[in-house]
Amino acid sequence: MPLPLDPVIEKIIPLLPLRDPATMTPQSARDSLRALAAQRAAVPPPPVDVARDIEVEGAAGKLAARLYRNGSGRAPTVIFFHGGGWVAGDLETHDRQARNLVIETGAVVISVDYRRPPETRFPGAFEDAFAAIRDVIARLDEFGGDPQRVGVAGDSAGGNLAATTALACRDAGIKLAGQLLVYPVTDLVGNFADAAENARFPSRAENAEGYFLSRAVMEWFCGHYLADKADGADWRVSPLRATSLKGVAPAVVTTAWFDPLRDEGHAYAKALKAAGVPVAYHSGEGLIHGYFGLGDTSDVARAEARRARADFKLLLERGVS
Repeated sequence: MPLPLDPVIEKIIPLLPLRDPATMTPQSARDSLRALAAQRAAVPPPPVDVARDIEVEGAAGKLAARLYRNGSGRAPTVIFFHGGGWVAGDLETHDRQARNLVIETGAVVISVDYRRPPETRFPGAFEDAFAAIRDVIARLDEFGGDPQRVGVAGDSAGGNLAATTALACRDAGIKLAGQLLVYPVTDLVGNFADAAENARFPSRAENAEGYFLSRAVMEWFCGHYLADKADGADWRVSPLRATSLKGVAPAVVTTAWFDPLRDEGHAYAKALKAAGVPVAYHSGEGLIHGYFGLGDTSDVARAEARRARADFKLLLERGVS
């Protein structure tokens, strides 16, 4: 039997935002995630040697980004995409996640603030993410990176962008050392509102509500990101629907047991393995969506996140084959 919900996290759930799609607006979603991050201001962030705001090239102009690193020698480089349902989330809300990635992998981490819906709908965020990867790779000497040890990472919607851009990199002949997909969105067909599509992933019913991220909120996010529901079948937003996953970068995939996204994340890990892609999978027993941001309070969350980052570190150290 899987582990029960972590009792520490159970107490936190009522305090978390983004739980009422009936009243949520894009701005209120952004404000609430910023406010959650601000509540931790009294707790010093994980220390790194460098945390500097920069710009990278997006698909339609400059994007805000933040460079993190320890030391000054050549190091692996990770392009990180924040979560927040594509709509919310930014450099500040995911600052601690980026710092932990630096500390636990030894990589240079560049966190990218892509354009968000509804101001810019699909495929804007994907196109920005892929353009940012190309720009960072072209500037690796500037960042102290190693072309043989470049990876992508992201959580939730950011995990979706990491997965889809990893596919785009394969198609463009860009070799990545690895991808870290943290409770990623992998299948938007049906916009989380179609009963038949939802039935393919039992976690969408088992964890539809009560565990922070709800299926209704996912439907809200999809409605803002996709201008046309038919776009949900496009691999650039639904990597599980890609014609082939063969040859994509080795992956670390994490899910959370009490998360409506659990089964599609697990399905993506299995699909990668079936295509011959090396995969390390972490099921996140006892945990909810967003647990990478709860390591300061939950020992269970911190330990699971560290295991995933340790696996990602191994991919980065190994480099492209």
